[in-house]
Amino acid sequence: MARMHARKKGRSSSTKPYVTENPKWVTQKPKEIEKLVLELHNEGNTSAMIGLRLRDQYAVPNVKLATGKSVTAILKENDIQSKFPEDMTNLMRKAIDLHSHLKDNPRDLHNLRSVHLTEAKIRRLAKYYKRNGVLPEDWNYSPASAELEIK
Repeated sequence: MARMHARKKGRSSSTKPYVTENPKWVTQKPKEIEKLVLELHNEGNTSAMIGLRLRDQYAVPNVKLATGKSVTAILKENDIQSKFPEDMTNLMRKAIDLHSHLKDNPRDLHNLRSVHLTEAKIRRLAKYYKRNGVLPEDWNYSPASAELEIK
């Protein structure tokens, strides 16, 4: 598929190897991994960072294969949920940073275009999450409210 905001062709399609069971060399049991996920979240890590730390420091290559649940499903089971999904939060944080940069540098047209592209991505994600019931139907993105909600 072609790139959305660039004049380039698509990305090379590398995929994870098809594996259906947890490797034999993983020593942790599913309950231990769930406990580690909760501990890492209490330290302030996002779900992506939790997965990276489990992979790199605790030798758990795939949480879903080891426990049968994803990191976000484990957090949701324990009533730990953020207001917005992580990908949307990251995009909103990027848009806030770009807006603050543009306040200091109003003639920076390259970053102005970047703000427009980022906000378009946020709106597309919001449409998707509203359709799937993750966000309320009356929620709309605005830079001012995003700054209050995210930071």
